Amino acid sequence: MNHRRKVLSFLGATSLLPMLGQVKADNFPSKSIRLIVPYPPGGGSDTFARVIAPKLSEALGQQFIVDNRPGAATIIGAEFVAKAPADGYTLLLGDNSTYAVNSSLYKKLPYSPMVDFAPISLTAKFSLLLVVNPSMPVNKLSEFVAYAKARPKQINFASPGAGSPHHLAMELLADRAGIQMTHVPYKGGAPAAQDLLAGVIPAMVLDYATAAQHVQTGKLRALAALSDKRLDQMKELPTVAESGYPGFEAWAWQGIVVPAKTPEDVVQRLNAEMVKVALDKDVQAKILEIGGEFKSSTPSAMMSYMRSETDKWAKIIKEANISID
Repeated sequence: MNHRRKVLSFLGATSLLPMLGQVKADNFPSKSIRLIVPYPPGGGSDTFARVIAPKLSEALGQQFIVDNRPGAATIIGAEFVAKAPADGYTLLLGDNSTYAVNSSLYKKLPYSPMVDFAPISLTAKFSLLLVVNPSMPVNKLSEFVAYAKARPKQINFASPGAGSPHHLAMELLADRAGIQMTHVPYKGGAPAAQDLLAGVIPAMVLDYATAAQHVQTGKLRALAALSDKRLDQMKELPTVAESGYPGFEAWAWQGIVVPAKTPEDVVQRLNAEMVKVALDKDVQAKILEIGGEFKSSTPSAMMSYMRSETDKWAKIIKEANISID
């Protein structure tokens, strides 16, 4: 009899396990949530996180804490989230590097974007511009291409670092235009922009937020937008696509993920709240100020975008022989 009771007790307990998991998901969230930003405070990613965190806190009824864990091209923050408990309480605001570029740049990566993460939503895309120092005798993209073709490998261009969106976007342009230039990587966007403004470096791909003020004052000259359509803030500036390279498109983009195996209903709850925040006019206005465009997505759409971007940049990285290791 005792044996039978023990068996029944065991069976009853095991049958409750899925229900316990469901209860946990249904009660989500029951404590504060950390949003890991793999960059230092003050940059675009950090600014974005601090704009949306209060809105998500309000929507979910729990504090959203922005936790900066910078370093190693977002790898430190990404690895931390990949190894965190899969319960929805640790999120990652990653970008191009995290989800689509690092896997081609590094021979050994301590996480797999496609295996270790469950996407929540794409978040913001940040516009990029091709800009030159006014000392460079070109006023439009066609002139820039002709100038570079006449001087193979003699034109230097800056970037915030090897493998950054700014670097790869210029490599993509060079590939499409059939030109050869020399990449000069810097340790961050600020010193690169300073040398561009000083004329030490003649050209660079810059994010709109950094470039806009200098273009308006004439300290830099914008030749083309790298987005798929003209920017509302610079209607007169043509895109690369309409300047002779159809289909060209390059962004600095972001998205939020959680560790793989996070309960599906937790993923869907987080996605639903992200969709609502993306529609908030106050949030939209603040993101627009820093040159971003906040458009949410489904988790599956984010995964598809990650795959397509990985394939796109893997080809460019291989052809340009770019490696960090």
